[in-house]
Amino acid sequence: MRFAGYAALFDRPDRGGDVVRPGAFAATLARGGSVPLLWQHAPARPIGRVEYLQEDGRGLRVIGRLSGGAAGREAAALLKEGTVRGLSFGYRVREARGERPRELVAVELVEVSLVTFPMQPKARVHALEE
Repeated sequence: MRFAGYAALFDRPDRGGDVVRPGAFAATLARGGSVPLLWQHAPARPIGRVEYLQEDGRGLRVIGRLSGGAAGREAAALLKEGTVRGLSFGYRVREARGERPRELVAVELVEVSLVTFPMQPKARVHALEE
């Protein structure tokens, strides 16, 4: 199963008070942007691979493919029934401004995850393909 969505949306505060600014992922993407696809941010639970990762006018667009392993099949079933539709990303801050909200202007992208509760409520899967 493949899915598409946004792991980050630009210029919108998340539940933790951070705001991702356009261009924040530029350094990671310039290096090829290869990051793992995880289940709920768990490093021991890879569920597939990220096939496409790019900033656009809205945010960080992601297309992923779930693996045929047990964790990938579980994620596919939950996506299909609509139980899980959130997307999120793990990162290291390289440059930020301010405190509340903290503006993330440069981050090192570490991973993309399918999650139950994304920090940015509108960071979601919006298309599925079997």
